[in-house]
Amino acid sequence: MSAYFENRAIVVPGDILYEGRIRAGNNTYRMGGRVYATHIGLVEYGRGVVSVIALEAGYMPMVGDIVIGYVVDIDVGQWIVDINAPMNAILKVPDAMEVPFTPELVMTDFLDIGDTIVAKVVDLDRRRTPILSILGGELGKVDEGLIVEMTPSKVPRLIGKKGSMVSMILKETGCKLVIGENGRILIQCADREDEELIVNIIRKIEREAHTTGLTNRVHEYIMRMRGVRNE
Repeated sequence: MSAYFENRAIVVPGDILYEGRIRAGNNTYRMGGRVYATHIGLVEYGRGVVSVIALEAGYMPMVGDIVIGYVVDIDVGQWIVDINAPMNAILKVPDAMEVPFTPELVMTDFLDIGDTIVAKVVDLDRRRTPILSILGGELGKVDEGLIVEMTPSKVPRLIGKKGSMVSMILKETGCKLVIGENGRILIQCADREDEELIVNIIRKIEREAHTTGLTNRVHEYIMRMRGVRNE
């Protein structure tokens, strides 16, 4: 068991932080007995836990938010989920399976480390730790699709006023989007070319979020790209 960095050293996504038994804290995930960083920041080794203090401003959870998260660790009766926030979220067994936790329950049969979920923030505890649920609606484990990230503060521009932007994108591409308030977007399209088009649209919206007339320009962009594809 060993740490790979000095305490408070700067790390980047993908860096190995620790090998051995230790809990994956904020902005980290566990894989194959090692804990890795998910954000650029300062590594912090505590009692039985390793975390990264992110240097980039990110998403601040609110009750009612729909988020896309990655299962990064498993504790007794709960999964630890990275939702691109300063603190990892918690998904408890009853909020995932509608059954109480029992020692006989094999939690990895339902969700395992590395799985992706669409969840709802249903509470914030006294430490402001987000509590998640995947019960109801289109929540739950993600089995297919492509996930891209954008700056969380620019997500409203992707949605548009009264949903105008996203409605137009869905109509013109035939794709399905699940937009997380935490800046993660799940793209599900019939073919790879449409997925790539959606990714380019998201990048365009992110670059031009501060400008007016964006919905019209995005529509023109889609038409132009389809024209190029059909030539």
